[in-house]
Amino acid sequence: MSETPVDLDKHRGMAAQKATDIRRALADVEANAKLQRDRQAALELQLLTVPAGSWPEAVAKARYVLNLYAADLAPTDTHHRDLVATVLADLTRLAGES
Repeated sequence: MSETPVDLDKHRGMAAQKATDIRRALADVEANAKLQRDRQAALELQLLTVPAGSWPEAVAKARYVLNLYAADLAPTDTHHRDLVATVLADLTRLAGES
């Protein structure tokens, strides 16, 4: 018996190797997407339950909600996209950020 591990991938055809690589990448993407959804749910629960302690915290919450809203707008809805952009710019200006 040999002490060196056998690289099974080199014994399979190229199509099978590519299919395995795709399955592995897809599994990674799905795991990362679930982790992202879980983190977003935890953040949103915190935003719901913990009141803002300052204006900058309130601005951060408002930005988050406006960005969620803007993400669901149709690309052709330029009026509402412009409105969101203007409000976000106002929040930045009033918060004293550059």
